Formats: sequence, C-alpha cells, structure tokens
Amino acid sequence: MNLICSTLAGVALLAVLPHAAHAKPIAFSQGTTIMAEYGAGTMKEAQVFYAPKYYLSLGPGYLELESDIDHRRREITYARVNYLAKRWNMEAAQANVFVWGGAGQAYVSEINDHQFTGNAGAQIDYETRRVYSSLKTDWYGAADFSHRIDTLQLGLAPYKHDYDTLATWVVVQARRYTGEIHDGTEWALLLRLFKRGGWIEAGVTDDGKLQAMAMVNF
Repeated sequence: MNLICSTLAGVALLAVLPHAAHAKPIAFSQGTTIMAEYGAGTMKEAQVFYAPKYYLSLGPGYLELESDIDHRRREITYARVNYLAKRWNMEAAQANVFVWGGAGQAYVSEINDHQFTGNAGAQIDYETRRVYSSLKTDWYGAADFSHRIDTLQLGLAPYKHDYDTLATWVVVQARRYTGEIHDGTEWALLLRLFKRGGWIEAGVTDDGKLQAMAMVNF
C-alpha cells in the first residue's frame, strides 16, 4: 500500500496528463468501441458503442455488481448515449470532457425483482504520450438502490509512443463504490499495453484480487 501511495504521489507531481491512453466512450467518427472489464470480483462490465459523429456515440451495456459486504447482487442491462462536451487540442496534449445518460433494467437480488434503472455519468481526462490522468463517475439508480462508481487513474509511460508502436503504461487506480458494494477505496496497480486500436491491462488490487480490462476500436 505504501508503494502504491508513493507511486500515486510521484505521478501527480508531474502535473501532465496522456493521448490515446485512456478508455473513452467515443474513439473516432463512424467507429465502434468494445470494452470489457473485470473489477476484482466486485464489478463486471461490457459495453459496445458506435459513433456516428466524432462527438456522439450510443449502444448497449451490461454491468454486474456483487457486494463484498453483504453479497447483494445487481445485474444491469442498459442503453446509453455518450456526448463529447468539450475537447482541448494542444501542441503535445489533449483533454476531454464526456457526459452520458441512459436507461435499462436491473435485477435486484435481495427482493428477486427487476426494476427500471437510470444511468448518468461523466469523465474528464488530460493526456500526453508519457503521462496521463482521468477521473470518471458513473451512477445507476432504481427504486430500491443507488450506486455510484468513482474511478481515478494516473499513468506513466517509460517512453514516448506513436499510434503504430506498442505503448507501455504503469497505471495507479483508485476506485470507490457507493451503495454498500465495497468498504472504503479500492486501490490497484496495473500494467497496460496499447497499440493502434486495441489494448489490454491487468494488475492486482490492494486485496490481492485481479483487476483487468480489454478494449478494441475498429
């Protein structure tokens, strides 16, 4: 834990954040993004988004949450629209603000029922070819539950990369769940490999559990 905190502090002091290094709900116009994530046994998610415009994408998603406090489970299927609210293109960096909203249906295990569910969230990222950070918040609510997943990622690449070369990132992640899903902040140290339109990342949390994600753009 001390090593993770030290790494986090060191990356934050660099004060510069990365390009093409973070999962985004919109990759490029007329492109499709497929993402899947396994979050330490607590969260599983899959999403498919098509972008008719560079600032807009839409598609279905699936989220499964299982509480490690009392073993309640949510199985949420939804449709979502993502919007690029703001982009800053700088000489050697890029920053983005995304917002989204959607609706679907959730299975609520403790009452063995399905409920209408709303979804809303936002993401901000700022990145170069060497250092990046992002902050994402994602909310899901229904008659009998309200959950929010807040995720902060800070990454450092040991060398500059181009679109056609393999990028290697060391990423520190802090994630917090609301709604009695996980007690406290979950920390993870990840290795990310990225080239062209695809990437994979994997690592462990401070509890020694697997955290992994895969993404492809085409």
